[in-house]
Amino acid sequence: MMTAGVDADVAEGLSTVAPDLLRLKVPLPFPPWDVNAWLLPGPDGWTLIDSGVHDAPTRALYERVLADRRLGGRPVDRLLVTHFHPDHVGLAGWLHARTGAEIYMSRVEWMQARLLLNEQADEVIPQIVSHLGRCGAPEAFLGFLKQRGVLYHKWVGPLPRRYHRLQEGDTVSLAGAAWRVMIGEGHAPEMVCLYSAERRILIAADQVLERISPHIGTHPSDPDADPLAVFLRSLGKFEALPEDTFVLPSHGEPFYGLHARIAALRAHHAERLSKLLDFCAVPRTAMDTLAVLFRPQPMEQYGFALSEALAHLQHLERLGKINRDLSGDQWTFARR
Repeated sequence: MMTAGVDADVAEGLSTVAPDLLRLKVPLPFPPWDVNAWLLPGPDGWTLIDSGVHDAPTRALYERVLADRRLGGRPVDRLLVTHFHPDHVGLAGWLHARTGAEIYMSRVEWMQARLLLNEQADEVIPQIVSHLGRCGAPEAFLGFLKQRGVLYHKWVGPLPRRYHRLQEGDTVSLAGAAWRVMIGEGHAPEMVCLYSAERRILIAADQVLERISPHIGTHPSDPDADPLAVFLRSLGKFEALPEDTFVLPSHGEPFYGLHARIAALRAHHAERLSKLLDFCAVPRTAMDTLAVLFRPQPMEQYGFALSEALAHLQHLERLGKINRDLSGDQWTFARR
């Protein structure tokens, strides 16, 4: 893999991972600390896949990228956003305004981003606090949430009022090849991944990551969902791809070994479910279960940890292996 040089007209973090395929490693102000964006040439310009968050350092990085000599003076004329999370869509509106590039997303991800940008903190925070309180979150964390407020507006800039819809089975022309849209689910509701059979490359977004498991969480806006079941089912379509597929994940390094990685993800969640089932031999809150699911977490990460714990607990509940007691101020879960 070639890495970016130190010349003034070569942006840091920009490297070639395959012919006509550039990777931009975009720093993030929160874990996992960076996200991969991808640049592929088309007939009239470049397609940028994902963006990073909307903040001053990321805007400055893209100013350097847009002037980088490896783009050959050709514009970015299409922005393809895989899903609504801030590290993927955050700078899309600014890039649209800066370059004129049109935004391409799936319908649900577009609508989710627009919805979250229009939510008001005084309506959202009480709902989140109530939900996490029932999960057993400590008062110190609930107070922290009230003070912190809503983060989505902080990291995602305004979006234009129009987009171009992508859906399962669509074909996108990139770098002289046809790429099929594959929809990943579980981590996000309608996440766009791209597969080129000709090049045997999968742009996997957050569906299949190199080292970490994508966050699978239950949220107060959809409290009865079973995102883990959806995620595990969604992995099946990616298992059908060739084993020698070159996988480009949104976090971590590009890799080979797609089937082994999917098997590892399945095993990881099976192990977590087994631990939870044993731990819930007596009634437990979701907060209690963090002790067996995660290493010690800073308080700022309790929200992510609790949403993931609840997703696993609700999956076991759907499978008929545990019961949830709703009678008290906090939900408790116990093995049947």
